[in-house]
Amino acid sequence: MLFQFGLRSSLLLIFFTHLLVYAFLFWKRGHLQERLSDRLLGTFVFLSALFIFPWMSGFAGWYDTQPYREILFYTPFIHALFFGPLLYLYLKSLTNAQYRLQKRDWLHFIPGLLYVIWALITAVTDKLIVGHYYLMNGKSDPDFDSWYNWAWSTSLMVYLILSIRYYRQYVVFSWYEFSFADAASFKWLRNFLYAFAVLTILLISEHVLGLFIDLFYIRTWYYFFAFAIITYYMAISAYSAKPIIKLNFEPALLLNYQPLLIEEPISVVEDNSWMLAWIASIEVLMDIQKVYLEPELTLTELAKKAGTNASVLSKVINKTYGLNFSDYVNRYRVNEVIRLLEQPEYKNFTLLAVAYDAGFNSKSTFNRAFKKVTGMSPKDYPKK
Repeated sequence: MLFQFGLRSSLLLIFFTHLLVYAFLFWKRGHLQERLSDRLLGTFVFLSALFIFPWMSGFAGWYDTQPYREILFYTPFIHALFFGPLLYLYLKSLTNAQYRLQKRDWLHFIPGLLYVIWALITAVTDKLIVGHYYLMNGKSDPDFDSWYNWAWSTSLMVYLILSIRYYRQYVVFSWYEFSFADAASFKWLRNFLYAFAVLTILLISEHVLGLFIDLFYIRTWYYFFAFAIITYYMAISAYSAKPIIKLNFEPALLLNYQPLLIEEPISVVEDNSWMLAWIASIEVLMDIQKVYLEPELTLTELAKKAGTNASVLSKVINKTYGLNFSDYVNRYRVNEVIRLLEQPEYKNFTLLAVAYDAGFNSKSTFNRAFKKVTGMSPKDYPKK
């Protein structure tokens, strides 16, 4: 097989190979652990490898040699219309372990499928029916037609906006629903979305610059090289992230907490006597049964134990203690840490080990909660 090794072709070959490996790893883990999110991201990573293939093979001599030139012309390698839908649905499946693709979800892939069908029709017509260039001009690769570039760039921008909006809704939900909100807020996913945004801006800027100056083939290579670096980072960060199996987010669930997001007029006097029974039930669960020791305790689980629903319990905690669920539970955990530090058997334990025994499941959650309750960092507390 023809491949002229040079600086540009070899650099892209490295990323092309690694992206294929990560795509396989995502698909394998998705199959073994039945994780839709991994299967979706594996597909995105695989299509990202195909995305850089024309530039890699172009600098390796394919566009200057037959039959490789025909392969590049008639085989669609640029499937960027799938990028936005795959990343958006990946986000939804990652934040909801029970999420499954619905019929309406497949509609997102129609534009990309139409392009694949058109490429197939073009190849069959030119190669098998007419026998020469007919639907294709034979001078340029259809993957880089201007109309197509603008189509998938617009698609990326739309899905980036949808993904950011969805993620912001999820972060709000996590602070009401999870006692491990820091871990569940997926800060790595925020960086993932930043990378998604940079990727979108990068690719669109290439099209905009092309309207005013001739970027030439060599200059455009730098955009594809940057694309390879960004997608490689996205693959590494996503594959190394620790999954959380209790996530069950849907935007509609935010309606359960809507009363907490609206300031009530001071003049309104509300009768909260109905909360007394729920307060007593909650305090039994927390003070006697110590359910806060469960590292992945959620508002929904605590509500079930108390015999009510998440909406009612959230309002009771907020009105009674002036705290959201996460801060309420972690206050108990901080007090448990302080109690354990006074026990002789914990004398040689690290602070993080004590925190884990008290119900925390991440260092970031522990540090934030401890400082919020005591006014000092965990490291300073023993000294004081």
